Amino acid sequence: MSVSIKSAKELQLMREAGRLLEITHNELQKAIKPGISTWEIDRLGEQIIRSFGCTPSFLHYNGYPASICVSVNDEVVHGIPSRHRILQEGDIVSLDAGLIYKGFHSDSARTHAVGKIAPEVQRLLDVTKQSFFEGIKYARAGHRLYEISAAIGNYVKRFGYSPVEDLVGHGIGRELHEDPQVPNFPQKKRGIRLVPGMTLAIEPMINMGRCDVEWLEDDWTVVTEDGSLSAHYENTILITDGEPEIFTLSE
Repeated sequence: MSVSIKSAKELQLMREAGRLLEITHNELQKAIKPGISTWEIDRLGEQIIRSFGCTPSFLHYNGYPASICVSVNDEVVHGIPSRHRILQEGDIVSLDAGLIYKGFHSDSARTHAVGKIAPEVQRLLDVTKQSFFEGIKYARAGHRLYEISAAIGNYVKRFGYSPVEDLVGHGIGRELHEDPQVPNFPQKKRGIRLVPGMTLAIEPMINMGRCDVEWLEDDWTVVTEDGSLSAHYENTILITDGEPEIFTLSE
């Protein structure tokens, strides 16, 4: 396994890639409402990304046909946008997006409520987001990679939820997916030691029911096997000697 350590110049480019991706997500969030199609969300996302002079990371990546992965309700990740998929009041929708700025990728995901959602569904969204922050408490130099994994998995299990085990986070930089893989559940090993300059995409994918997932016939869309709802929250981060820096979140 070869984990790349980014130079100061490379990190500046990644910071900008992250900043622009956060703007993209914030604009997309404003568009989420009952009646919009997942195709319209994708089209808007691509327009915003290209308006920055950037390229969508996902478009044609391994054959993926869109710029934004739009996954609704029991769809975990990699939902393919469609003119025929219309968001309804009470749905949840996860938007996973990435862009390339001067040769460097950023990657982040948010799960949004469509109109009013049930309190128990809102809790799934809140716990999934918080699990990211529980994980990155350990995302600092000197800690081990799988301390992040254990913190995420142990946190969501307290609420009766299941972290997806067939999909993981990843390193990121010049490539969208670099070493190392970052699971969202406890591992038997401790994993590599974290050092400053590592850049990671940490992305809890959390099911309300069991952890099991399956792929639809399009070979992209991943759904929960038991039909339960799933939420996704992701940011691109930098390992430092202290608190990790989150490139795709300014708040």
